[in-house]
Amino acid sequence: MGAAIIDTNHYSITVDGLVRRPFTLSLAQLKEFPSTTITAFHECYGSPLKPPTENAWRIGNVEWTGVPLQILLDIAQPHPDARFIWSDGLDFGEFAGVTADRYQKDLPIAKALSPEVLVAYEMNGEPLSRNRGGPVRLVVPGWFGTNMTKWLCRLSLQGHRAQGPFTTRFYNEEDPNESDGRVRPVWMVEPNSMIVSPASGAQLKSSLVEVQGWAWSDDGIKTVEIRVDDNQNWVEADVETRHDFSWQKFSMSVALLPGIHQLIARATSSSGIEQPISGRRSHVHTMGFEVLG
Repeated sequence: MGAAIIDTNHYSITVDGLVRRPFTLSLAQLKEFPSTTITAFHECYGSPLKPPTENAWRIGNVEWTGVPLQILLDIAQPHPDARFIWSDGLDFGEFAGVTADRYQKDLPIAKALSPEVLVAYEMNGEPLSRNRGGPVRLVVPGWFGTNMTKWLCRLSLQGHRAQGPFTTRFYNEEDPNESDGRVRPVWMVEPNSMIVSPASGAQLKSSLVEVQGWAWSDDGIKTVEIRVDDNQNWVEADVETRHDFSWQKFSMSVALLPGIHQLIARATSSSGIEQPISGRRSHVHTMGFEVLG
């Protein structure tokens, strides 16, 4: 499956399914609705063929502009038994031996009604490019990128989850809260963090090391703790306040003796979920460097 080729002059998006007022909009008509701009981290889950057990590090911070999905749903007037919204993209073809007429994902209607969920047509102040899913894509801040359907052409309200390969066969993972091997959909992003300074393998002249990095999660980061070498004590770093759904910068200074050192960063979300030490795609970031004598 590759990037869809779309003539923006003939593009349209349909809202249908379990609604009282199904409708279709052109791109120009969509842009007539009130828009919102939201800054949010954007993280790719990684390969759906073999769910990652290491950090994929496909993460950035993006400014999205578009129409809140909530506005379109208010017009459509969902039936009471509508529980999920299926989102269809115009890309099609074969993926891992499976043929799909369209890329299709879903999200619970409770999330769809959240004010941050957008039907977006701009990224960082520019029209969405074809490679970024333009002219229109779904944006679900705080959730993995796989849920943000590119080349969006249809939003269909349904009473159950979508049954296509990208909700059943791909993009599911073992639920760490269950002991029976039960899987869960790859939806919201759990707490994660990345040390960006000092760089891995750096040789530093100063014994006062300035540690900086980024942390992010669906509901924001409450604390980031740093551990040095084999010391069992975690020291809390300074964490910037989150804006919208942005990642959050953390920093601290630590005085170290000359030699090889190792830093570990651990983030805890606002809801109290702690970044795991090992065994998960979001486990703690560990990096080594040297302080010169």
